[in-house]
Amino acid sequence: MSNMVGKGWGDRLVLGAAIALACLWVAPLLWVLVLSFKPNDVLAARTDVLFAPPFTLKNYSDILGTSSVFRWLMNSAIVSLGQTFLTLVIASLAGYGFARTTFPGRRILFAFVLAGLAVPEQAIIVPLHRMFADLELHNTYSALILPRLAAPFGVYLMAQYFKGIPVELEEAALLDNASRLKIFWRIILPLSVPAQATLGIFTFLNSWNDYLWPLVSASKSEMYTITLGLASTQSNFAQSEGIGYLMSQAVFAGLPLFILYLFFQKYIVTAVAGTAVR
Repeated sequence: MSNMVGKGWGDRLVLGAAIALACLWVAPLLWVLVLSFKPNDVLAARTDVLFAPPFTLKNYSDILGTSSVFRWLMNSAIVSLGQTFLTLVIASLAGYGFARTTFPGRRILFAFVLAGLAVPEQAIIVPLHRMFADLELHNTYSALILPRLAAPFGVYLMAQYFKGIPVELEEAALLDNASRLKIFWRIILPLSVPAQATLGIFTFLNSWNDYLWPLVSASKSEMYTITLGLASTQSNFAQSEGIGYLMSQAVFAGLPLFILYLFFQKYIVTAVAGTAVR
């Protein structure tokens, strides 16, 4: 009986700690959201009164009034969707190859791929810039998409997930003279939807929020992504446009990611839990 009581109190403490951490995580987001609806002249005086009127939609109307904002949104959508789709294709095929096939140097090559996780993005910016400049690809969608297709984490995630799928399913298909490609397409790929969704979410999020590489590669305003475009409208941080306008930009840029996560969160939980077990 005492063990049950102790376990009950332990569960309550864990739940209380989780709620407290959730509140700490949500508080800055709520602060940004509320400030985005406050007039800039009011925020110039004080920013500690969040829920007291007045409120306004002017900050968002100013964003939508920027002539290039929808072009920037379209660029971000094209780049993010292109990166996500191609990364899923490459990581799935590579992960399946490492998980299910044998070839000389497989372990060494897999270790080499994982070593890419230790290379910081900033370390390869200059070589990437030189390479795409020599190819005259800057200010193109190809330049914004291609450098991010090398995804060691995606290969690792898919390889680990494929290893957890029973090999007997493939052996039965091989006995029916099915090819490796057909087995991958008809059997393995449908079973890996949770991992695919997880990798897709992470890839889309990183691509949408990417600022450094578009800053290097896109020098023409018509090729700006939404993060780079909104940053280009800020002169001297928030001094000229106002804090409310700055906060509305943050909400505007992050809203598509929030909506995407709401739709696919169950796949993320399933895939992470499955990978941890494996």
